[in-house]
Amino acid sequence: MGNAIQDMLSKFAFPVYLAPMEGVTDRSFRLVCKKMGADVLVSEFISSDALSREIDKSVRKMCFDERERPFGVQIFGHDEQSLVAAARMAELAGPDFIDINWGCPVKKVVNKGAGSAILQDVPRMARLTAAVVDAVRLPVTVKTRLGWDSSSKPIVEVAERMQDAGVQAIAIHGRTRAQMYGGEADWSLIGEAKANPRLHIPVVGNGDIDSAEKALQYRKRYGVDAVMIGRAAIGNPWIFQQIKALVRGSEASFPTYDERVATVMEQLHLAAKEKGERRAVLEMRTQYAGYFKGLYNFKTVRMKLMQALTISECEDILRSYSEC
Repeated sequence: MGNAIQDMLSKFAFPVYLAPMEGVTDRSFRLVCKKMGADVLVSEFISSDALSREIDKSVRKMCFDERERPFGVQIFGHDEQSLVAAARMAELAGPDFIDINWGCPVKKVVNKGAGSAILQDVPRMARLTAAVVDAVRLPVTVKTRLGWDSSSKPIVEVAERMQDAGVQAIAIHGRTRAQMYGGEADWSLIGEAKANPRLHIPVVGNGDIDSAEKALQYRKRYGVDAVMIGRAAIGNPWIFQQIKALVRGSEASFPTYDERVATVMEQLHLAAKEKGERRAVLEMRTQYAGYFKGLYNFKTVRMKLMQALTISECEDILRSYSEC
């Protein structure tokens, strides 16, 4: 049987995913990142319980633009019945693949036995994953972590078990659940999983990729099939453009102030179409620090942006700034 994810990744010279991030990677941000060079996009994670009950907010998270392909819908949960129901609903939305989140470390997710909690029971993880694979025709992938804590990092075994369950790729965040988002990601264990001669599915490496140079360095060093960029892309979608430039042998350029403003405006207008202007403006406040990082004397401007309630106000404030 062929591997559709392997075929998908083979179309890109250097496959780069935008990591799914709750409250960040909505459709507007994904479209901006796609324009900048992100190859594979994934929805914000969606609760299988909420999706199986057809809660509007969760159903809307499955919506995507054709320009986003290849695109995956990511689900999470702890119950086989709701996971299977959610996967079937996700399939009806028409994505290219379905991804199961077995890596989220957030307490409210873990306390329900979902996300990275499953790493404490790998056989159950395999059973639930296989149930999803059997329930849909689309390729299924998994995103997970190295293990639960420093004393339990079974990622090499986990990758094999996921392959046996029928998944077509695994994305590995190089931290344990106990680390949350702190400390340093251990890519050596990601490399071990990839180097396992019994593993044949693509391995996507994730964690601490904060520059184009590091993306190329880590892919070469650890042999992964693709890299996944998360927090480093928040307010900095140019990281994908910079990676592509280095792959072509060009210099990675950095955006001018006008380019930053134009991209912020583009994201705001895209978000306003989807969510309404007020919500788009309010949610954008979390990304200004990234978009305008390093600019001289920008704090006063950012404080004004935090008070703005319309897109035109935001644009006027940004256009009034001059770096001196």
